[in-house]
Amino acid sequence: MRDSMTVLHRPVVSEKTYALMDTGVYVFVVDKDATKIDVRHAVEQAFGVKVTKVNTLNRKGKAKKNRRTNRVGQRPDTKRAIVTLAEGNKIDLFES
Repeated sequence: MRDSMTVLHRPVVSEKTYALMDTGVYVFVVDKDATKIDVRHAVEQAFGVKVTKVNTLNRKGKAKKNRRTNRVGQRPDTKRAIVTLAEGNKIDLFES
């Protein structure tokens, strides 16, 4: 079993993910080599909640042009995990 800090990189912060948080669904950027089982164990270990479902997706990095030198660069590829928690569980990510 992998350490939760090496599997989970950061939560995804957007309007869409804030709306999903109300229904018990959270989105994280995870390690490219992480499996669904690794993500499940990492979230349960890091936040002390029960996970019912994990969906993953690989996102290709965008090609971006440098305005000054006119060269085309590449943003990094990322892997995201959409984690559904059991009823009654919640993660206090942004509450203070």
